[in-house]
Amino acid sequence: MTDRKKLEKYLIIGVIALFVVISATYAFFQAQLGDGAQTDVDIGSNTTDSLTFDVNNAINLNINQFNFGVGAGNLASSATATATLLANNSSNTATYTYYVYFKINSNEFTYTTSDSKPEIILTVTDPTGQPVTSIDGLTYVQNIQTTTSDGSTQTVSGFDITTATGTFAVASAYSITANSTTPTTQNWEFTATFINLDSDQQGNTGKQMDAEIIIQQNELKPTLAEYITNLYTEDGENGLYYHDGVGSYTNADQEAGDNSYRFSGANPNNYVCFGSDAASCPTDNLYRIIGVFGDQVKLIKHEYANSDLLGTNGDYNSSTYTNSSSSYYKGTKTTINRYYWNNNTDNNTWSESNLNTVNLNTNYINNIGNKWSSLIATTDWKVGGNTSSNIYSVPVKQIYQNEIVNPAEATTYRAKIGLMYVSDYGYAASPDNWTTNLGSYDNNTNRNNNWMFMGLNEWTISRWSDYSNRAFYVYNTGFVGNNGVSATIAVRPSFYLESSVTYVSGSGSKAEPLRIG
Repeated sequence: MTDRKKLEKYLIIGVIALFVVISATYAFFQAQLGDGAQTDVDIGSNTTDSLTFDVNNAINLNINQFNFGVGAGNLASSATATATLLANNSSNTATYTYYVYFKINSNEFTYTTSDSKPEIILTVTDPTGQPVTSIDGLTYVQNIQTTTSDGSTQTVSGFDITTATGTFAVASAYSITANSTTPTTQNWEFTATFINLDSDQQGNTGKQMDAEIIIQQNELKPTLAEYITNLYTEDGENGLYYHDGVGSYTNADQEAGDNSYRFSGANPNNYVCFGSDAASCPTDNLYRIIGVFGDQVKLIKHEYANSDLLGTNGDYNSSTYTNSSSSYYKGTKTTINRYYWNNNTDNNTWSESNLNTVNLNTNYINNIGNKWSSLIATTDWKVGGNTSSNIYSVPVKQIYQNEIVNPAEATTYRAKIGLMYVSDYGYAASPDNWTTNLGSYDNNTNRNNNWMFMGLNEWTISRWSDYSNRAFYVYNTGFVGNNGVSATIAVRPSFYLESSVTYVSGSGSKAEPLRIG
């Protein structure tokens, strides 16, 4: 059996650019005994292969008014990531592979020019001395020139990381071979350069970047949030929209402005297999990604949930929908169970709802099992709701403000499982539909351009604050209305995943949903 000894060290660096550098050291050793049994031997034995990783120092860009002004030129700092291999003197030769990453955990920097000129450039040189010119998710720019006060010219080529975040693979399964007498050393040179644009760059004063240089033997799995955000290149690409309130496409000014990444449109590739490890994901285990909020991914069940998940107690009602209950039904189930929003007290107070406490946050959690429920984050759900005129009589941007930012009551309920927000449903439509009042969503254009629409009456989590016993729901023709909390309609659980959940495989299509771990 192969054993690994790992040493990690963290270096906190930087004033304006802050990098955390990780290095790891591994030793591999084993001895063959008797009938093919294996046992570990002392790490100092000369029958072991030794593969070690190190980073020599921290990248430190300390930028201030004394070293960065007109004509002062660029500022740069470098670090070297090293892999060293020495083979054992029994086999005399050894070959391994390893991985190199640059991971930006957070980044406050912005472009300070109207044409978004790069301001922070990452240059990487491989062990052969050649520049790395291709890293998925980053743009390589060449020959950025800066003229200093003495008339000389500084030229920089590399990757624009001015506003970048995420995990970027610099080298994958890179091979290293060594003999038993002379270790092989491979160096990766990293240089971060802050470009002096000779213009007003005060917009980046006091900003920080938290990043890591990672060199290790194992492949690093991106978190699901990182994987999704790395799919984003521009608004609309891969069905993703970055809600920063800026963009050139129609209705970009109608974004939520919360810096979320949301899937919108008729049918984006946002499927996830949740609750099953089967090679072919069962339809009832298909979920869809509403978006990425901070470092968490929010899911909603693709099909409506039935009593096998939610139970026949709590706010269950024995009445059902069938696949012919609505001509707009898009699912595959022949029977769909119905639930009250709150038949317990007939109040639109989410904390009193048995649908909430029993069906969603007891039965559902128990029925999916510990493995899957442990991936779900406990969340503060915004349940203050608002009036009819502030929800279904306005476009989705105003709904988001009235439902999430400034609800009628500043009430939250902390739990794992909830339901969709009205604004979740509104932003699932194509941007062309974002200016339409959700009370007027009952036409083919709106229905057909919204992946979240499933064609049956469905509860949202938001209360109608005009009355004490009504809540908002999506009607089977697509518009948002309100209903008494003692009405019985369909339910789709929604929740946020833990930020540590990783992407494993899959394209996100219905046939090849994302697999997570």
